[in-house]
Amino acid sequence: MDNFFKKYFILVLVITIFGCNKSNDPNKLIEDKDLKSNIILEHIKSARNTDLTLEERKESINKAYSICSTFKDDIHKRDQIHQISIEYYSLMDYLSYKKMNRKALKLSTSINDSLGIAISYGNLGIYYNRILKIDSAYYNFDQADQIYSRIQRYDYNHGKILTDLALILRKTKDYSQSESMTIKAIEKFELAGNEKFLPMCYTNLGTLAKFFEQYDEAIDYYEKAIEYAKGTNKEIVQTLISLNNIGTVYKSQKKYDKAKESYYKALSYNEYLKKHPKRHSLYLDNLAYVNFLSNDTSQIPDLFYKALKIRDSINDQYGITVNTQHLAEYYKSKGKDSIAKLFALRCRDVSLELQNNEELLKAYQILSEVSDSKEGLQYANTYIKLNDSLIKQERLFRDKFARIRFETDEIVEANQQISKENEILIIAILGLTALFLLGYIIFRQQQSNKELLFAQTQQESNEEIYRLFINQQIKLEEGRQLEQQRMSEELHDGVLGRLFGVRLSLDGINQRANDEFTDSRNKYIEELKAIEKEIRLISHDLGAETLPSDVAYIDAVENLIKDLCEVHKLQYEFNNDEDIDWEEIDDQKKVNFFRILQESMQNIFKHAHADSIKINFDYVEDKINLTILDDGIGFKENKVKKGIGLKNITSRVSQMSGVVKFLSEVNSGTTVSVSVPI
Repeated sequence: MDNFFKKYFILVLVITIFGCNKSNDPNKLIEDKDLKSNIILEHIKSARNTDLTLEERKESINKAYSICSTFKDDIHKRDQIHQISIEYYSLMDYLSYKKMNRKALKLSTSINDSLGIAISYGNLGIYYNRILKIDSAYYNFDQADQIYSRIQRYDYNHGKILTDLALILRKTKDYSQSESMTIKAIEKFELAGNEKFLPMCYTNLGTLAKFFEQYDEAIDYYEKAIEYAKGTNKEIVQTLISLNNIGTVYKSQKKYDKAKESYYKALSYNEYLKKHPKRHSLYLDNLAYVNFLSNDTSQIPDLFYKALKIRDSINDQYGITVNTQHLAEYYKSKGKDSIAKLFALRCRDVSLELQNNEELLKAYQILSEVSDSKEGLQYANTYIKLNDSLIKQERLFRDKFARIRFETDEIVEANQQISKENEILIIAILGLTALFLLGYIIFRQQQSNKELLFAQTQQESNEEIYRLFINQQIKLEEGRQLEQQRMSEELHDGVLGRLFGVRLSLDGINQRANDEFTDSRNKYIEELKAIEKEIRLISHDLGAETLPSDVAYIDAVENLIKDLCEVHKLQYEFNNDEDIDWEEIDDQKKVNFFRILQESMQNIFKHAHADSIKINFDYVEDKINLTILDDGIGFKENKVKKGIGLKNITSRVSQMSGVVKFLSEVNSGTTVSVSVPI
């Protein structure tokens, strides 16, 4: 205990420090909330400690609520209040239990927490049922039932409320409604997958069946209650309850031997009954009464007195009323009216104290029969008056419950009417909105049609202008290509042929002449060769943009490589993948490949000082790969992007959505790798 108060003092000190530090840090707020919750939990544990006095336990739970009241109004606070209320109930402080649930109901209503409202109403119903205010209990349980029915969740909680309503309805002898509520409760428990309260439900159905004189069904229900309790911590107690109830059913049928058999079975649970004398006395009294009814007087009245002795020892007031009523009935049957009257008077006095009207009626009935005529008449009148009052009260309860249900139905009907009116209003608003939108859409559609018609006209005009422009461009391009072709052929076949003839003539003269002019003529011959080379290159350049239709593309490429390598006296190797169908390749791509190859070879001739070139066309995964490899001097990496030729190659590859790589090391040659998707 000392350790707890030390821990409590430390926690309170921490809360004080946090309270003084008005930080807006949300993490600190969470820590404060958790800290307070832990303190509340410690107080609840202390309230459950049976080693403490009742006052100390109540003080602990009071402190728990004091801390709980500092929380902001939310579901967490509601949960804490409900938990604290349960602890008050376990300490039999029923007024505080009611007070807590009133607070929880108010809080739940303010934050629109339907579940919290339903739980609070259910707990208040338990309170009023405890203090025998049946109408108030019914009202609160009914309110909880309405909320659970609306939210269509929490089947287990709803089932418990329906069970409480069913038991109240049975007390007021509204057996049909009680049966209906019990069946609904069973359905809810089955939906929730929790069978904890099913034995209670089937026990109630059995009792109702007995009132309806459906005795076989009653026994079946009691046996079902035993089955559902098997394997639980309530197995023994439920078995004893059902055996007692089965004995009562057989007693109602006047099957006294079977009734005795059930009571003897119940009394065979010796170890359990030693720890629960109240139940022990109940079964002894019931067995004695069945013996009395069956005229088996072998253990009568000893069994009655044995049961009464146990009940007196534990102050079982309700049991005493039943026991004394049975003894009075027994002695009346024996003609010992004075003794019967003594037990009947005791039954009356205890019943009045307990407000147990059922046993009180029986006591007045016996007193009216065992008293003298005048006194007996007074008891008879009292019996009639009380019986009429009880019948009226039962009728009033049933009417009140019916009125509560009717008002509930009226509220539901009113809500449905409001909902219907709201639906009509919403439909009207939606209809008007739809009409407005339809009108707006029609207007916008007309405007769009006009705009579309104008756009179509404009598009047609633009297309016509574009078509004329393209035709003009095609004609210009065709003229340019024809002119290039003509110039290429003229240079190659005309000028280059004449230069070649002049060079041959000079070679022939050079062979016949003396050595005086040989060096000079050789100089001019070399110059002519250089001119031939330049003209040949120009011819190739002019012809590259338009590939001749009468020459296969790959032949044109091979001729280019051959001619250029012969001019520059380089060895070459050329390979073409036969899987490439050049006839299906776009002309512009073929021109770009031709120009890339030409540009790369020019770079090799100018800069590489190579002795050989290797050129490959490969077809891999829908891509054409061009690889150009030389054995020249290579170049430095930091100069890769400075050359205009390399930029031109990169530009052409980009136009074809391809990738180009330049791989080179000094004195290790250069590789140009181009990959273009088809």
